[in-house]
Amino acid sequence: MASIIQHRGRWRAQVRRKGFPVYTKSFDTKAQAEKWARQIEADIDRGVLPGAAAVAAKRCYTVADLIDDYRKLREQSRPVLDTSTEHYNLRRLAECLGDLDATRLRPDELVAYAQMRADQGAGPYTVNMEVSKLGTVMRMVASIKHMTLPDVVQQARPLLAHLGLIGGGGRRERRPTDDELDRIIAHMHDTYGQVWADAVRFAVGTAMRRGEIVRIRWDDLDAARRLVLVRDRKDPRQKAGNDQWVPLLADTAMGDMWALVQRQPRVDPRIFPIGDSTLSKYFTWTCRALSIPDLHFHDLRHHAISMLFERGFRIEQVALVSGHKSWQHLKRYTNLRPEDLHRGPA
Repeated sequence: MASIIQHRGRWRAQVRRKGFPVYTKSFDTKAQAEKWARQIEADIDRGVLPGAAAVAAKRCYTVADLIDDYRKLREQSRPVLDTSTEHYNLRRLAECLGDLDATRLRPDELVAYAQMRADQGAGPYTVNMEVSKLGTVMRMVASIKHMTLPDVVQQARPLLAHLGLIGGGGRRERRPTDDELDRIIAHMHDTYGQVWADAVRFAVGTAMRRGEIVRIRWDDLDAARRLVLVRDRKDPRQKAGNDQWVPLLADTAMGDMWALVQRQPRVDPRIFPIGDSTLSKYFTWTCRALSIPDLHFHDLRHHAISMLFERGFRIEQVALVSGHKSWQHLKRYTNLRPEDLHRGPA
């Protein structure tokens, strides 16, 4: 299947076919790109491209097969949660690279993938996480199945870094203003509905991650103690079974979190029956529609944790809300804004 994308003033044609390399080339006009793509597809059909006849004659072990095998391996110990970032990374890799031969995957094919993701708006950190996940998948499956797979991720890294397609996440300090939050919540309510607006309020009031918000269930509530059980909280040392009771505070910037939960309609086992990636997408679209620059959904977590410190909570108390196991990691959230010092010590 061919895709034609305008990129930096030129037109990039990309042809993907199951079991074949990704063919990519840039042109000055869209017509030139379309003509080239049609020719490549015709050559594949006739088996005249390098290696085309051999691929057509033999079913290869595709990247989609590789990812399926990885998921099956994980089922035996730590299943990939459907609401996890890992799940979405694997799904994206399978959708974009799934037809390629995993045993012959090349660095230029990873570069083409990274360029496509950049065109879609993914930043260097996001692309780096996706590419790294592919490397993990290849190493694990190769080890378990006694296969020889190319170390294509490590081979591609220098060029990906040189092109600025991958990089570190850096430390974000962006926090929304009260006005921005009011506008975002109003727009989410009017455009997508009450549950989406309340999910934003809940993020600011609880410091929970997107995946945690969409995962909590009605039977995870403890009415007597006004707590909710957040299952499988993110922890680099313990991917599953890291459950934590979290208080739903009454006096947050977004109001009473327990009351917010209780007003949700009980139409699903989950309190917020929405999708993790859709929540992020709607939030991004809302910020774009309101011309609010450089604000990510995850910034709400940083904002919420920072507000807890600004209210005078101690670091060990904040950890009960945020889920941080290491207090050292929480120190970055104590960066109070200079104007806050006018209030005096907490």
